[in-house]
Parts: sequence; C-alpha cells; structure tokens
Amino acid sequence: MTKQGKKIYKRKRYLLPAILIVLLIALRIVLPYIVKNYVNKVLADIPGYYGQVEDIDLSLITGAYTIDHLYLNKVNAGSQIPFLDFEKTNISIEWSSLLKGKVVSEINMTRPTVIYVFEDQQKESESDADIDDWSKALTDLVPIDINKLEIHGGKMAFVQLTADPNIDLHLDQIELYATNLRNVVRTEARLPSNLSADAISIGGGNLHLEGQMDLVKQIPDMDLALSLENANATALNDFTDHYAGIDFDKGTFNLYSELAIADGYLKGYLKPILKDTKLIGKEDAFLETLWEGFVGFFKFVLKNHKQNTLATKVPIEGDLNDVKTKTWPTVTNIFKNAWIKAFKGIVDNDIEFENVQETANSKKDEKKKTKN
Repeated sequence: MTKQGKKIYKRKRYLLPAILIVLLIALRIVLPYIVKNYVNKVLADIPGYYGQVEDIDLSLITGAYTIDHLYLNKVNAGSQIPFLDFEKTNISIEWSSLLKGKVVSEINMTRPTVIYVFEDQQKESESDADIDDWSKALTDLVPIDINKLEIHGGKMAFVQLTADPNIDLHLDQIELYATNLRNVVRTEARLPSNLSADAISIGGGNLHLEGQMDLVKQIPDMDLALSLENANATALNDFTDHYAGIDFDKGTFNLYSELAIADGYLKGYLKPILKDTKLIGKEDAFLETLWEGFVGFFKFVLKNHKQNTLATKVPIEGDLNDVKTKTWPTVTNIFKNAWIKAFKGIVDNDIEFENVQETANSKKDEKKKTKN
C-alpha cells in the first residue's frame, strides 16, 4: 500500500467512529424535541380535551425519561377547564423485576393534580369513549406495564361549578405507594398488589387508605379500608348547604369505610360520624333557618348523647354496574347509634374478601341456573 493510501485508510478509520459519535450526540440532542412534539400532538388530538408538556428529558443508557409539567384540560364550549396537571413524572425500568425476567416500569410522580368536575361526569350526551381516549393516550406514553407507582405531594379535588358558591372537596399532600401491580413477585395470595396512601382532607382531616388488589384482571379484585378523622365540619358547609340546606358552626367529621370486590361483585359500607357539632342559621333565609332548626331537633333526638355523636352506617352491595346504597338499613343504623350504642371510631374489619368471593360465586351459580 502506498503512503497516500495509508493516509486515506487512517483518515477513514478515525473518521467513521467520529461521524458515528457526532450522529449519536445529535440524536441525543434532538430526540427529546422529537418525543416532545409527538406527545404534544397526542395530547392535543384527544377528543374533548387539550393538553401539552413543557419538557421531556431522556436517558438513552438507562431507558428512563422525565416528563415536566404535563397538563390536560377539558374543552367545553370554547373554554378549557383544568383536569390533570402533573408537575414532574419520572418513568424508568424496574431493574429488580428485570432480573426476574419481567420487563416493567416504575413511575414516581411529584405534585400531580387531578380535578374531577361533577358536571362533566353527569352529561348524558357524553359517552365513555372520551374517557377511554384520554386514559389510553396517557397509558400509551408508558410503553411498558407499570409495576410500581409512587405519588408525592399530590392533590385530588371534586368540584361542582354550578353550585353557588362552588363546591370544592379536595385532598392535599397525597402520599401514595402501590407495589407489585403486575404481579412480578409471584405469590399464592389472591390479591398480590399492595396499596397505601395518606392525605390531608378539606378541613384538615387525616385520611389513610390501605389495601390489597389484583389489577391484572379485567375487573380488578380488591380489599380496601379507608379512614378519615378529625376534619373540621365547617369546611363542608358549601357541600351540606347546597344539598341539605344546613351549615355547621362547629364540630368534627369522621368517615370510615371498607370495600371489597371479587369477580365484579362489590360489598362494603360507608360510616360517617359527626361529633360535637352545632348548626347555624342564616339571618336572611327564614325557611333555611327553620329547616336547620328542624334538622337540629332530630339530630338531638337521634344522636348518642353520651358521646355527643351523630352517625350512621351506609351498606353498599351489588354488581359494579348497579351499586346501590340501602335506604332502610341506613335509617335503622341511625337509631341503632342513637339508642343502642355509639359506633366506634375505627374501621370495623367486618368486610372479608373471602365472603365477598363466596357471594360472587353463588351469584354466578344462580345466573347459570336461570339460563338453563
């Protein structure tokens, strides 16, 4: 080989790797913008919604990426109502599960906000297609199944805009941990996934949610227990005034609940407890004052005087497509609390997943007999 040929060969030998490195660097620089534009197009094209992301950071080596400030608004008659606002979402491969032969992801969300607008969910003209569109679009942003979910500093609000004043029931400082959602850790348990959450409610109450789930099923099985304690009852006045015409001058609100779902059959209860409450009237609304006095009188008759509480237990049972609260047991439980014994301020632990499973199986057998 001539000296000239050797020089050309050496140049090519170093030039090709250099070009490859430059291309990789260029790809690393432009890829976040390409992904960002793709995501923004997906969010902007969801029927009935409009959303965007502020920035996306990628790590080609680890396969992780961070989505900064993703929002999704509900579009209504030309205006937009906030629906989702995720400040920061870190999505990465769960390496511990990869060693077990399962490719799954873990998501860590910082200060996400979800606003549930009551009116949007009540419109009969809306179909479930919109819900499917936005939820599918978001899950498509995570290319692999989610096995672990963490939420830090989250907020969830129930808002009714047609009420005057507007009703805003919210949870702040949500800390949520959900593990083994895709059943990577093989166990004999019927409910292999664990869920734990804490939050501060409207009125400064402490909420705690604990339970187990099986999310691999089309209709997830679950066994959940919830407690909300020491919320200031006056914070509920917008809600109680709108629906019952009553306001609280003082008092605390507590709520306890258990819910179990087995093969699409649900059973549970809601147990609200009002303690040391006092109602107030409105100077400019004689009928409302009269109504509050009427309610106050029966509250005095029906409450447990020894512990100064007004409570009831609302059972919930049935098919998920036809869940109904039972009226008469609710009324009976009011008198039970007033004259027999006060409800204890704890979760009752009387909803067993196995019992709900037996009920679900018996319902299936009944349907089979009816068909035959």
